[in-house]
Amino acid sequence: MRQNILDLSRDQLSQWCEEKGLKKYISGQVYQWLYSKKAPSFEEMTDLAIPMRALFAEYFEIGRLEVGARHHSAVDRSTKFLYRLHDTNSVEAVLMPQKNRTTLCLSSQVGCAMGCKFCKTAEMKLVRNLTPGEILGQILETQRQLPPEERISNIVLMGMGEPLHNYDSVIQAIRIMTDPKGLGISQRKVTLSTVGLAPEIERFGKDTGVKLALSLNATTEEGRGDLMPVTRKYSLERVLEACKVYTKDQPNRRVTFEYVMLAGINDSLDDAKRLSQIGSHLPCKINLIPYNEYPSSPYKRPTEEKVRAFFTYLADRHFQVNIRYSKGLDVNGACGQLCVSTSSPH
Repeated sequence: MRQNILDLSRDQLSQWCEEKGLKKYISGQVYQWLYSKKAPSFEEMTDLAIPMRALFAEYFEIGRLEVGARHHSAVDRSTKFLYRLHDTNSVEAVLMPQKNRTTLCLSSQVGCAMGCKFCKTAEMKLVRNLTPGEILGQILETQRQLPPEERISNIVLMGMGEPLHNYDSVIQAIRIMTDPKGLGISQRKVTLSTVGLAPEIERFGKDTGVKLALSLNATTEEGRGDLMPVTRKYSLERVLEACKVYTKDQPNRRVTFEYVMLAGINDSLDDAKRLSQIGSHLPCKINLIPYNEYPSSPYKRPTEEKVRAFFTYLADRHFQVNIRYSKGLDVNGACGQLCVSTSSPH
């Protein structure tokens, strides 16, 4: 079986070319064809000699994801894509066009092992990690669905899976998507969201310059533990210490606290007060996300009055705080709603 060439890092591609006795510049040409020109086949790499194209095709394929389905929101122009992988599994990605940017929400795993009680992806459990090429393939394939004048400008790793649980593949994919000679997306326009894998947060700050979002969702140890099993392994205090490491010695670096608001669970002004105390110890901004309900969930979205009161409490204390009404709600493409049927875990 030929290898997906998108699974190779830039250095690995260069090393392979060297081992085959190819001139050094060849790897750069192929890399440019893959990411800058988004070639779907080696045949399209017209500045490579025909025998050279045949050599690459002998050893590699350009792994493409199959569009299994697409669901267009009638409300906000977002589109949820179901992408079929090379095996029997699938993942979802959500495209969110806005006035001055086009954001793609990527998945990093088939399913998720974190078990957050308010998230539909958790119902799948973890089936397997995605490879770097499968992560990048979501960008490449989605871009092919768009008119030439519309470009994906922003990436959020907030889809199915915990990105830091698939650390090496995610970091490799991020390096290619932010490489000026790769996909060329600015590091400032890439955000990774984590439930709080503390050691990986500390590594992440050294390995990449993209933005970090922490799925916080509660302001006490007990409250977070009730919602997020990861708290049993990494306490809230430990995770916040890791976030301090991430921001340390980086004057422009801050953490985004994502706070999913659940009616009667974490939406009181006492919660807002504790959140302001947490935020006062870290450079941060706060995104309040009114819960996106789905049929099997026991949780409910707070009233608009509750959300506004929570927002006002934080804003009055000079936090940068936003209310994020998730896109794609009418096609089950909103934050916490992604879920597909799967094969048996590997």
